[in-house]
Formats: sequence, C-alpha cells, structure tokens
Amino acid sequence: MPEDDRTDTGPDATSAETYEGLVAAADWHLTSVIHAMAGEQATPRADQASAVRALVADRSRVLVVQATGWGKSAVYWAATSAIRSLGGGPTLVVSPLLALMRDQVQAAAGAGLQARTINSTNVDDWEPIMASVEDGTVDVLLVSPERLANPTFARRIGPVIERAGLIVIDEAHCISDWGFDFRPDYQRLSRVLTASPTTPVLATTATANQRVTDDVAAQLGRSTVVLRGGLARTSLTLSVIGGLGPLERFAWVDGALGRLGGSGIIYVPTVADTDRLAGFLADQGHVVAAYSGALDAAARERIEDDLRANRLKAVVATSALGMGYDKPDLGFCIHVGSPGSPVAYYQQVGRAGRAIDRADAVLLPSESDERLWKFFATASIPDPKQMESVLAVLVDRGAPMSVTEIESATGVRRGRVESLVKIAAVDGAVERVSAGWQATGVLYTYDAEKWDGIRAAREVEEDLMRSYAGGRGCLMEFLQRALDDPDPGPCGRCSVCTGVLPAQGRDIDFDAVRAARVYLRGADVVIEPRKLWPKGIEGGPSGRIAGALAGRALLYADAPEWNEAAREVAGPDGVLDDDVIDGLVAVLGRWRTQWAQRPVAVVPMPSRRHPGMVADLAQRIATVGKLPLVDALVAAGPPPPQDVASLPRVRALLDGLRLRDDVVLPGGGPVLLVDDAYRTGWTMTVAASLLRRAGAEDVLPLVVHRLP
Repeated sequence: MPEDDRTDTGPDATSAETYEGLVAAADWHLTSVIHAMAGEQATPRADQASAVRALVADRSRVLVVQATGWGKSAVYWAATSAIRSLGGGPTLVVSPLLALMRDQVQAAAGAGLQARTINSTNVDDWEPIMASVEDGTVDVLLVSPERLANPTFARRIGPVIERAGLIVIDEAHCISDWGFDFRPDYQRLSRVLTASPTTPVLATTATANQRVTDDVAAQLGRSTVVLRGGLARTSLTLSVIGGLGPLERFAWVDGALGRLGGSGIIYVPTVADTDRLAGFLADQGHVVAAYSGALDAAARERIEDDLRANRLKAVVATSALGMGYDKPDLGFCIHVGSPGSPVAYYQQVGRAGRAIDRADAVLLPSESDERLWKFFATASIPDPKQMESVLAVLVDRGAPMSVTEIESATGVRRGRVESLVKIAAVDGAVERVSAGWQATGVLYTYDAEKWDGIRAAREVEEDLMRSYAGGRGCLMEFLQRALDDPDPGPCGRCSVCTGVLPAQGRDIDFDAVRAARVYLRGADVVIEPRKLWPKGIEGGPSGRIAGALAGRALLYADAPEWNEAAREVAGPDGVLDDDVIDGLVAVLGRWRTQWAQRPVAVVPMPSRRHPGMVADLAQRIATVGKLPLVDALVAAGPPPPQDVASLPRVRALLDGLRLRDDVVLPGGGPVLLVDDAYRTGWTMTVAASLLRRAGAEDVLPLVVHRLP
C-alpha cells in the first residue's frame, strides 16, 4: 500500500523480527482487513488465520479449498497488507476471468490496498500500470494466465514476478487436469510462478474434490499447507424439476421470474441459447440481458453492473458469468440444462445466497444434456494422432509457425490446434514465441494412462449428474459427497428433503408455451458469410472472398420450436413438411425488407445426401416467389471430408463442385442459393463464388438448418 496510507497502529518491521512478531503482524492485518470488508463485528475464521500466518510467518505455499462466500479473498488481502507493511514486494494475482478481476480490484480497495489489472481492455494503460507496480505505489497486480502466456508480456513482467511478495493463483482447480475447467495456460504458468522457493504462494478454489485438491497441492509442492473446509451452503435451497420439454422450460422460467425473490442468473449451455431465452423473456415483459464470451468487454461489464445494482431481474448467461462474480444478495440461480459435472454445477450455484438467508438454485434438466456433456468432456483431451501431426510439422519447419499455418499444414481444425499446442507446452515440447509456436527439442510423450483416467473420471461425473438430476437423495448432500466434503449430511431444505418445489412448482402456463413457440419461430437465424480463403490453395483463390452475402436459416441447432424440421433434415431423403416450407416463406418475408434488390432466381445446392429434399425445396420456394429455378451447380467425385480444417475441405470442394456448362443466370439482382443444412459454410462459399463467376450479382443463402 502507498506510504501515505499506512498507519503505525499495527506491528512494524522492528517488532516483527521474531517469528512471534510475524505471527502477530499476520493476525493484526487479518483482523484489520476483516473489519474493513465486513464490519467491526466480524471476526476472522480459524483457517483464515492459519492461512495468513503460514504465508506471512512461514512463507509457505498454501491451498485453501472453501465454499464460495467463506472469505478466501480476505486471506490474500490480509497477507498482502502484512507483507507490504513489512517491506515486501507487491502481490501478483493470476485470475481467469475479466469479471472476477474487476470485482477483486474493488474488494482490494475495500481492504485498503491499491490494485490494478492488466487485461485486453486496457492496453493503453499497461505501461503506466507497470511503472506504478515497479515504483511501489501498487500493492496488487491482477493478470490472466493467457496474458502471462504472451512471450513479450512475460518478459516485461518477469522482474515483477521475481520481486513479488506473494503470488496468488485464484480458481486453482484450473491448474489440474482432473478439474472441471482445466486450462493448460494455467498449469504451465503455475510452474513458473511457483519456481521460487522463497516466495509465498496462495492457491484458492471453492470447487475441488479430493483428487483435484491432491493434484493441485502436489503441483505447488510437497510441503503445501492444505486448508479444506465444509462446502454445504445453508442459504441455498436446491431443487430439480425434471420431465419438462424444451418450450416448457422456457415457459417455466417465464413464470418463475415473477415469483422468485431478488435478481439472479439463468444458466444455459450455449451462446445461441442466451440470445434465444433472453429474447423470449424480454418479449414477455421481463427486464433481462444475454451474457456470454461473445460480447465485448464493455458490454459484459455493463451487464454485470446492472445485475449487481438490481436493474435487471436476471441475466441469461453461459458459464462465462461464473467464477468470482460477486453479488452477495443474488437471489436465485436457474439452470436450463445440466452441466456435465456436480463440481461445475456447485461452482455456478455458489454465486447465489452469499449474504442473504435464502436463495433458490433450480435445475431444469434437458434431453440434450448428455450430447453436450460428451462434446465438452473430450474437447480438452488430446487425440494422439493429431498431436503427433502437429508436433511433426513444427519439428520439420524448424521455425515458429502460427496456429493458422499449423492448421493448413496438418488439416487439424484451428480450435483443436490451439488446444494441442497449449497441452504440449505444459510438457515443454513446444513454446510460444512472438512469431507463433515452435518446437523446443523436448520429446513429448502421450500419457495414455493419464488421459484415459481423465476420460473415465468425467464419465463418473456424468453419472453423478444423472443421479442428481434424477433427485436420488438429498441434493446438497449429493453435491457435498461429489466434492468429497469432509462432513456431508442431509440439508433438510432441498426439494428432495421437503418435497416442496419453488415458484410455480411443476405447473406450466401453456399460453407461455405457445408464446415461446411463436417468438422463437419469428426470430431470425443469420448466416454470416466467410470472408477469407484459407491460405495454401495452390493455383486457387486467395485473400478476400467474393461470395455470398449474409443469409438466413429457419432453425439453429436443437431449436425446440422446429423439432420436426430438425428431425426431417437429419433423417433420410424425402420431401419436407408444408409447415417447414411455410416457415421458410415467413423467413423470406421478414428478410425481404433488408434486400437492396429482389432475387431473380432460385438455385438448388447439389446434395449427395438429400438430393430429392433440396430439389423439391428449391422448386417450392421458386414457385411461391414466382422465380425461375436454375439448376446451375453439379457435384462430382467423392464427398468432401468432414471434421477437418478449412484448407482440405475447401480443396475438396473446389475439385468436386462446378458450374453446368450451359448455365445462364438472369441478371438484374441476386440469386437465392438453397440448401438443407449449413455447418462450416465452405460448401455455400465455394458455390457462391462459382455463381458470382457465372454472372450472379449477389448470392443470398437460404437453408433449413444452421448446425452448430
């Protein structure tokens, strides 16, 4: 803390020369911080005192596993206050989320400390902030693990790490392969941050079972002090309401918002779900907002502040609004769909009821839960053949490569490449430099036993979540046992213990169900065009794409309002139901107000899987619109590969898709390019570029199903 802000009422450096003096300093600063944060009546918890003493007097590595709201941040603010008063360097806090960092800056100020954060939203302030850290006027610097992974920034902050008085790894379950939210950047950097044997290190989390606790403690060092407490939350009333259909879940949430007290968070699994549910609830008159990582930082901060100030009844959010978001009076937490792990679920519901007597946490399980669980469970587990391919390319090149270059050279999709190089970096086989990623010469060994064990552990967690969603026992006790709580027991409050459900119980307003269907069927699904060709197409197109304009789809992903349409498109070749055609005509009716010119023709996409369906669809759209049908495109050769990087797929499409020799497109406006489904967009992009070459002024894609 700045010199002018310090008082001489606590133990000073002279009186703290002995071990007893250091303990006294730790205790005094903890009491002072607790009073500043919670009032003069508050007293430190025994484990808070043990943690601060271990950090200040013993310079230990400490792992604190305690429930949300227990006061973990008070430990590092108190330890920082004591260490700074004794002449120690600043505290470096590694924190995973921007929202969490913002809250921590405010909390530090409440504890009498000067805290600053370096993140992607304040680039212009980095140098002045670093100068303030270096001249001693900043007590706490908060950064993300991804920021520390940047080689240039890592060099810049190196001296700060070397002279840090305390290093804090917040949400420390992220450094464990076994954790529900493992992040390779976190694990790799935790090793760098804990390399100095004399710098005290504090790791904190509310969501670690015994396996994760043991793993994190082992990574910190054999002498790590572990302080683990009970995880039951007496203010939370847990409930499960199963057996609802997709639109019924929307209707249930609509009814519940008028009955649940306070404001809260409604968790959904995908970004698209945030927009759909928030849009419906707003249409029903509720004051809500959609929140996800797709929003820019300013929008996320505004929504967080509006929820904190109760200007919103609810925020419909992905897990991006989770760890560390601080609203002590959050009144409810609803999950529309189950997370794949009881630990993840506990982490999210732990946002509610921190400073109030009762908060409701309601789970509405979904029939699509298990498919999403499988996807997310395997997303962070490396495929050994893909890893071998990526590492071989880096070794052969012998120079740094960007992720895009690796994708083009290997055929592995970009998101997967990013995950693989980060995992390999944990073992030192690759390193990130300013020009990209390069091989280090260290041999990478695929640990099949470890990854198989992680896969098996996640399957066990999925089984546990099935049992929780099925209400097979006290819900709070179930979460405690899943988290290896040392003192589990029936809560006497949950819907299983009492038989009482929150809000309207299982009652569904079927007018709201109909309203949800009408709203969702009236919402536009926009298809954004591809903008750049992948690099490396020998003799083919490059640079910016002259292809399609933004298009439209009838439905996105598992759209409950169009269940029959989704099943038809996923099934065998056949004619689409009249209801689907009517829906597409309605889409065109809304879309036409944005056209610069009316379409002059309808072109069917050549389809190997559904030739009859697409041909009939295009003919019926042409008939309704009184437009000519032009069968302009032909597909030849083998179908393009699926689930590969952009380059090999585009190469295959360029080889297999062509214009008919005698094609003549009418002029005077764009053409509608019609297909049954759309996933990567490359088929539509290549087809549109061919149509533009044949004279089409513009191309407007229209599809039935936009796949995620």
